[in-house]
Amino acid sequence: MHQSNFPSTYEGLMEVLGILRGPGGCPWDKEQTHDSMKSSLLEECYELVEAIEKQDLSGLMEEVGDVILNAFFHINIAEEQMEFRREDMFGFLISKLVRRHPHVFSDVVVDGPEQVLKNWDELKSAERGGKGESMLESVPKVMPALSYAQTIQRRAARVGFDWPEFDGVLDKITEEINELRNADSLEKKREEMGDLLFSIVNASRWLDLDAEDSLRSSNTKFFKRFAYMETIANARGVALKEIPLGDKEMLWLEAKANITDEN
Repeated sequence: MHQSNFPSTYEGLMEVLGILRGPGGCPWDKEQTHDSMKSSLLEECYELVEAIEKQDLSGLMEEVGDVILNAFFHINIAEEQMEFRREDMFGFLISKLVRRHPHVFSDVVVDGPEQVLKNWDELKSAERGGKGESMLESVPKVMPALSYAQTIQRRAARVGFDWPEFDGVLDKITEEINELRNADSLEKKREEMGDLLFSIVNASRWLDLDAEDSLRSSNTKFFKRFAYMETIANARGVALKEIPLGDKEMLWLEAKANITDEN
């Protein structure tokens, strides 16, 4: 069956997925469950983020499609298991969006994005029905640690639990560095390293930077420079590990001078 037999729409994709998971379909697709698809969804989300960062438009289109496919898998599985219907999911989502945007769909007035976020948190709290649940509870604990830290810090700051000024954030980083330096056991070092990382993430939040994004950028920069060093060493007929540390430093400086973000 040719691709042209299916409309290039939501319905077309759901029809293809139904065939893949139906009688005579694909053995792999048919055996997938909500649980088995978790790692695939995470992988596709990371590939989408990478396409965005590379400003790769064709890759962006492909990866958005892959993320959507993973979401549709869950819809298909849920309908097969009679857990919920797609109409239930879309209805719930639309209702939530309308309810949490009273400044758009009602007569509530806001004075900027911060007020929107404050209202959003208050509406979420009301939806919890006064259960006394922490406002941090809904943050997924499976998030990457840097992203999780920044998210819970941001939420805490919305209710005024924050440093009054940026100097306090920097002083806290210095304090944590000193505590790490004086830690006298492996467990204490682990604890203080975590506190230091948490404080650095807080500095990122204050600067309106995404900590995960900043670290990915530095990872990429290190990768490019180290690969450059390896290339130069190989061209000279010597293994990088055999080069004295001082010469490695010279290679690193050369890499810094020749490798830019655009390379």
